[in-house]
Formats: sequence, structure tokens, C-alpha cells
Amino acid sequence: MKTSDFVTFSKLPVQERLEQIAQAAGLTQEETAILQNANSLSMEKANSMIDNVIGRYSLPLGCAVGVVVNGREYCVPMAFEEPSVVLGVSYGGYMSAFTGGVFTSDTGSVMIAQVMLMDIPDIHSAKNKLYEHQAQITELCNAQDPVLVSFGGGMVGLDARVVPSAVGQMLVVHLKVDTKDAMGANAVNTMAEAVSPYLEEITGGTAYTRILSNLAVERLVRARTTIPQEVVGGESVVDKIVITAAFAQADPFRAATHNKGIMNAISPIVMATGNDLRAVEAGAHAYAAIHGQYTSLSTWEKDTQGNLCGTLELPMAVGIVGGATKIHPTAGIALKILGVQSACELAQVMVACGLLQNLSALKALATEGLQKGHMPRHARNLAATAGASGEVLEKIVEQMVAENKINLEYAKELLAQYGA
Repeated sequence: MKTSDFVTFSKLPVQERLEQIAQAAGLTQEETAILQNANSLSMEKANSMIDNVIGRYSLPLGCAVGVVVNGREYCVPMAFEEPSVVLGVSYGGYMSAFTGGVFTSDTGSVMIAQVMLMDIPDIHSAKNKLYEHQAQITELCNAQDPVLVSFGGGMVGLDARVVPSAVGQMLVVHLKVDTKDAMGANAVNTMAEAVSPYLEEITGGTAYTRILSNLAVERLVRARTTIPQEVVGGESVVDKIVITAAFAQADPFRAATHNKGIMNAISPIVMATGNDLRAVEAGAHAYAAIHGQYTSLSTWEKDTQGNLCGTLELPMAVGIVGGATKIHPTAGIALKILGVQSACELAQVMVACGLLQNLSALKALATEGLQKGHMPRHARNLAATAGASGEVLEKIVEQMVAENKINLEYAKELLAQYGA
């Protein structure tokens, strides 16, 4: 699907959209049927995923099309309930394609497991002892997951910090573990728990906490794009976007909504691919405050030609093996539609989409405002809530938008008027 086709694609009937995606991704008839079946996640599988299962909850699954990352075009599945986001990513992809799309890089797939020790009289000396025993610590950690080691992963480094707290000094040990194509929570938690007695022996302290950190600063993804000024609406629009972005950098109240908009694109991909939404969200927002004040995750500036340049950097701990990515039938199909070959590639596509959605949102904010694009979809939701469907729903949406009277009461009034 070419980037210029995103508007046409959005206007196709649902079945035709599905057929195009199925053909592009090489989906089987069985896989296509799963996407249409709200019951594809069986109660048995659901019961194996979480506790106290009583049912299943469905979300719409859409596809952003024409997203170009590092020269490759992607169809990006997104599981989400909010209007306008999927088209926002597609529109951002369309604008970025004029200069080759989004270009990304990453720092690898290393997760951090933390072990916190206390009750150590010579805490600074104990810290140094840990480094002296790093080889033995590494060997003990890697013995917990020989399969991961066989794929080239495992513990790759160690850091230790003395951290003051309200209850005394803490010795915080960071075990750095390359989890390869897995998100890696289970692997690093197992290592942290297994190595804790040895760390206690080395330091003479007591291990109180042994768990991963979702602030995955060893697993960063960086994305950048350049938008020609004529594509975004002229140099004055570029200036307005830069000013709007600067507002988010300066003010945490604005930054919270700015970053929520970035996550509007990333979180639905996390959901669609069966990854850990809470971990990704926590890591992103913690990273936004890593220097002491909560600020925007993205930057937007103007180059010497007057074009708009955007960058985005954040931790992205996701995987393509293990967990719900293999249990949930739709998650596996979503990964097939994406066609990514590694966890790092998936993370790069996610961050690229976050930047593209941010671009679309900032352009709307800097020009006509968000509501102009959002309200037609909101009108559709209200018409459906009132009980309309088919041609009657379309008539109600058209009239509400034309009259700028978009509320549930008017939708019900129009429904009665059209005799439904």
C-alpha cells in the first residue's frame, strides 16, 4: 500500500480493507477469519493468560498504512478505541514520505534487573567488591537461562550505585541482560532472584528488592524525520508547530498531553502485538522526567531551508517471542502483518509511528485545531450509540457535522426523524 493511498484505503468498506491487508501480508484464510472473529481468543486461552477470567473484551483493530521506516513501507496494526489516531499515523507517514520517511536507530535489547541491598556498614567498599566478582555474577545469572544464552543473549554488564533514602543508604545493583527478541521480564527477574544470595555474601548486606526496571535506558530507540515546509502548509505553519512543541518542552501540564499523543500511536501497536502496555507507558513517562522535570519526549525545529525536523527518543522494551505475543491468536497475525524480523525492528516501527502521530497532532493544533478532524468520527460514535446503522447512520453523521450540532440528544432526534 503506497503512502498516497491512505485516504482511499480509509474509505473502503471493511471487507475490502481486510482483503487488501490479507493479500499484502500473505495471510491465510484461517488467519483472515481470526481477524473477523471476536471469539478468536478462546475462554481456555484467556483463562491461561490472567487470573479470575470471566470473559473477553474486544477492541477495534485498524491498520495505519504507508508508514516508511528506514526505507521500508509497513502496514501497522493498531488495537485502540480512540478516533482519528490511525489516520493520524497514516497522514504523518504521507507527509514524511516526501523525504524518505522516518529514520530510526536503537541501542540494542538490554534490560536492567535491579537488586537493592541494605544493612551494609562499608557500603562503598562493598560496591567495589561487586565489580571484582562480576565474572562470577555473570556466570551465575547466565546459568538461569541457557536458551537465551544459546541465542547470543544473557548478562552483558553490571552497574552499582549507592543511593540515599529515607530509611538509610541502599546499594542498588543493575544487572544488564541482553534479552534479544523477548521483552525479557521473566528472564531478568529470575536472574535477579537467583543471584541475590551471592550478592548478599559478597557485600554482607540483605537483598530486599529483586526485579526489573521498566525505565529501560539501555533499550532506547531514536527516530527522526524531515517534512518539507510546503507539505506541512508553509513556513508559517512550521513556525507554529515549533512554538507549540516548545510549549510542551517548557510546561509539564502541556507535556503530559503532548506525550499522551505520542503514546496514542505506540500503545495501540503494543496492544495489537501482545506486548506489555503498562511497561512501555511507564518507561516512556519516566524517561520524560529523567532529568528532574517532566517534559516532552519529542523535539521539533526548523532547518536552514525552513523545513520541519522532528526527533523522538524513548525506551522501548517489547518482544516478538514469549508472553501474549504467542498465546493470543490476533497478536501473532498482527506481527505477521507488520513483517518485522526482530524485537528491535518492532520497537523502531513503534517509535516511528509515535513521531508521525505527534506530527499530525501538532499540525492540527497549529492550524485548524484538533476538533475539526476529530468530530466527524465522534459524530459517528454518537450516531451508533443512539442506535443508528447503515445508511441512516451516514445521514445522521452528515447532518450533525454540517450543522455543527454533535451531541447524543441530537443524534437521537435525527434517528427518530428518519423513522428508524
